[in-house]
Order: sequence, then structure tokens, then C-alpha cells
Amino acid sequence: MSTPELHWFKSSYSDSSNGNDCVEVAVEVPTTIHIRDSKNPTGPQLALAPQAWAEFVGSRLAVLLAQ
Repeated sequence: MSTPELHWFKSSYSDSSNGNDCVEVAVEVPTTIHIRDSKNPTGPQLALAPQAWAEFVGSRLAVLLAQ
């Protein structure tokens, strides 16, 4: 069985003035969210359950809104 190719997209919160300072995300529905650094696309990746990703994003949003 082959692994499907991931379709990466850049975070809308990444620094748009420098195209290399980006977080890229790929969704392997419904099981995994993949995260990588756009400066090193062949380097290490994080692979998280969707719930863990949602909790991370939610906690970051809460911190930003509290400032």
C-alpha cells in the first residue's frame, strides 16, 4: 500500500514579507495533521492528532487575545 502525497499549505499567520519564514500544514483526513518548517521541507515534521492540533491552536489564540 502506498502513502498518499501530502498537500502542504502555508499558515495564514506566517510572515508574508519573507516567504521562507512559514509554517506549513498538511491534513491527512481524518487522522493526522502534519506540520513542517518551510525553510526545510525535507526536514523533520510534527504529526499530531487533530484534537491535539486544535488544542494547541486554541491555547495560542487564548494567549494572543489575553495580551
